[in-house]
Order: sequence, then C-alpha cells, then structure tokens
Amino acid sequence: MGKAYDAIVIGLGGMGSAALYQLALRGLNVLGIEQFEIPHNLGSSHGLTRIIRLAYYEDLSYVPLLRRAYELWAEAEAEFGEQLFFQTGSIDMGPEASDVFRGSLQSCIENGFEHEALNSRELTERFPGYRMPAETMAVYQPQGGLLAPERCITAYAQLAAGRGAEIHTGERVLGWDILSDERVAVRTDAGRYIAEKLVICGGAWAFKLAGPAAELAQPERQVLIWLKPKRPEWFQLDSFPVWNGQVEEGRFYGLPEFNPSGRTPGMKLGRYHHLHEACDPDQVDREAYPRDEAILRGFAERYFPDGTGATADMVVCMFTNTPDEHFLLDTLPGAPQVSLAAGFSGHGFKMASVIGEIMADLAQNGETRHDIALHRLSRFAGEGARA
Repeated sequence: MGKAYDAIVIGLGGMGSAALYQLALRGLNVLGIEQFEIPHNLGSSHGLTRIIRLAYYEDLSYVPLLRRAYELWAEAEAEFGEQLFFQTGSIDMGPEASDVFRGSLQSCIENGFEHEALNSRELTERFPGYRMPAETMAVYQPQGGLLAPERCITAYAQLAAGRGAEIHTGERVLGWDILSDERVAVRTDAGRYIAEKLVICGGAWAFKLAGPAAELAQPERQVLIWLKPKRPEWFQLDSFPVWNGQVEEGRFYGLPEFNPSGRTPGMKLGRYHHLHEACDPDQVDREAYPRDEAILRGFAERYFPDGTGATADMVVCMFTNTPDEHFLLDTLPGAPQVSLAAGFSGHGFKMASVIGEIMADLAQNGETRHDIALHRLSRFAGEGARA
C-alpha cells in the first residue's frame, strides 16, 4: 500500500514549505513532495526579493493575516538564524483618486499604521530615485520591506526536516485518489504514498493537481528586469523603499538593489500581468525578449531615470491568477481531507508564513482561526470551482 503519513504536502515553494514546517512543528508525520529542487527558478517564488507591506488596499481582511505573517517571519528568522526580512519602508502611489493611493491610505488610517502621505515633489525630495508625475500621491509606510524568497523557502524546508519531515525532491506527482474518509493515496513517478490528509500547494500547477476546484487559478507568464542604477546610492535598501504604483502605462512594482550573492545587481521591477499571456506551466516560454525589455525599460526611463542604466538581468516567472485576484484557501468540496492553497495572483508570497499556518489548520481541523472567508472556493460556486 505504500508508506503511510499523517499528511502529505504537494509542492514545496513558498506556501508548501511553510505548510510542511507548520505540520512538522505540530508533531505530525509529514511528507513533502517537490517536482524540482528546493528552491528552484521554474515557478513563482524566485527572483531574489519579494515585497511585503502592511498598507494593504486589496481588502482590509488581509491586514490581520499580514500582522501574523510578520510575526511568523520573525520566528522563522530566529529559528533559522538568518535574516529573511529587510525593512525598507513601502510606497503605494498613484493619482489621488486611484485605488492604490486611496485604498492604501484608508488601510493605514483604519488600522492605525504609522504612515505619511506625500505628493510627487515631497516623494522625490525624500527618496530622490523617484520621478513620478505631478499628480502622483504616495503613501509611505515604514514597516514595509522585502523578503528573500529563496532563503525563506530553504529556511522552512530545513526547519521542517529538522523536526522530522520527510522531503522528496525531483519527484513528480501523477495524481491522487480518495481511498476512504481517512485515507488519501498520492501517486508519483517514483512511488505511492498514503496519508490521512493531503495539502496541495502546487503554484502554477494547481489546476493540474486539484482539477475542477482549481481551474480558476490560471497561470500567466511574468517578466522581471534588473537595471544597473546610474546613481546606485539612490537605489539601496536604506534609500529606496519597495513600491507599488499606478501610472498611465499600467500598474508596476519594484524593489531596491539586493544582491547578497553578487550575481544580479540592480534595481528590480515588473509590470503586473505583463503582457497578459496565459500559459501552461510545463510549456511556458522562459526566454525574455526585446519586447519584454522595452516595456519595462520604457517605464523605468520615464519614472526612475537615475536607476535605468544597463540591463543586468531578466527573468521569466509566473503569476497564478483567480478572476478576483484573491486566493484559494479551502478544503475541497466532497473531499474534506484534501486542502488547497492556490491562485496567489502575484501578491501572495508576503503571506506565505501565515498561509502555511492556515493550511496546517485546515489539514488538522478542517477550519482555521484566521478569517479566510474572502478566499473560500464557495465564492465561485457556479463558475467552475466544483470538485
């Protein structure tokens, strides 16, 4: 019948590694299965840096999750013995009536977050790397910053292994079957495993692993660029807050130079939904082309001219989008022993630590103390999210 476990986690990227750790922390006999290495650059959790910010305008129900995420990242740092979070402050900016500015400001006010509202001139005086349009308004929130995603994933995987979790890499899941109310079988290209609970954290592969329940989590090709600054002193951790901004060309995001490996120096930025290219994660075009570079450099040359020197690197990754760009966090309809984390729509990694806790709760108890009403599958009833 195969070796038996209390729980199996499929996918050990940001969410899966955190879920594996949380399950191991609770004393469960757990197996984590990853089709690539840990970490890897073929999914959605690579690229040296990820933004984390408290001033969340997407929905105010994210804020309690973010508060807990910050706590859990600090705990992971302490246990792993390595800095994973780097505080830079965060900027959310756009025209005064934009969702990005107005919503972020409202989030700060309603939650009592320390913040400042800056106009375009004040923004540039404070942080000279920014050269935004005159109509731009910005919310500066000092607790924002960046996470080092590859190190976060490595930390959770190693900490989970240290607490007894078994980890298989280079092993592809072929499918899974419900054996009974208390048993699930997972089939891979290397074997068959039995568990009481299954946690699916497949990232861009979620719709292949969770079937109809995850078919609304659609992968999308995304391109990132690193540019060597002409004025490097203006684009460092202590002088260039992470940012998220709305301009006439679309919504973009960026981070300061963060180069602990000496491999990819420069300011990093991307455009949300880049070219709106839906993709198959097994066949995504991983080449970055001149058209990709032109979109990102054109933006940077206009709004961050002192940061736009030579292109240091470009990388292709993937978003996995739901129609409303909120997450999928739930047990599967008709299969309560199987839980799903998917559809993070380009803004989930910052909450990977707390999502790991949520997924461990769902696996253990079928419920969680965290408010995940916004992310339940039932919101898409009638739109294809049925098991």
